Amino acid sequence: MPRSAPRGGAETRARIAETASGMFAEHGFDDVTVAQVAKAAGVSSVTVFKHFPRKEDLFLDRSAETVELFQAAVEGVPRDAVLDALEALVLRLVDERAPVSGLAPGARAFFRTIADSSTLQSRALELVAGAQRALGDAVGDRLLAALFVGGYASVFVETARRVLDGDGDDVVVAGHRAGLERLFRALRDGVASAT
Repeated sequence: MPRSAPRGGAETRARIAETASGMFAEHGFDDVTVAQVAKAAGVSSVTVFKHFPRKEDLFLDRSAETVELFQAAVEGVPRDAVLDALEALVLRLVDERAPVSGLAPGARAFFRTIADSSTLQSRALELVAGAQRALGDAVGDRLLAALFVGGYASVFVETARRVLDGDGDDVVVAGHRAGLERLFRALRDGVASAT
């Protein structure tokens, strides 16, 4: 059984991620090196890579948290209640304006940084594929997992577009919620029912 990271390790990881996010937002992901992030965070490059195996993971540091939320939501849930559990989770994330929902303060800088970096966009696609596999393992249904995660990613991308277009918070949140409602109608009743 793996040991949990010491509190200091979690604090170091959070400090590195916060430092990196600020630097990437200010200077662009591709123009900031891991060595620069390490220096600004007061750690070595080795320490950065201990917490984040890839540079892209410094910025997309909440992807594992998202997968864990999906897995926890369906743990021990009967297969016929999986969609209800996932829907309750994502609507709660909207209500909380959780960072993993794309609706938290600072989302514009986050989405702009991704939009400006093909490297981050490629890594985001890899993370979506990983989330599909992990959720598929958790529910025992890879097709359902692929449809949910793909649909959720689609709603997320549309939210990013609205944020980058400068839509107001209320419009962005309403659109995000409507997208999720449409997704779950499609998953339960078929795509034709959601149009």
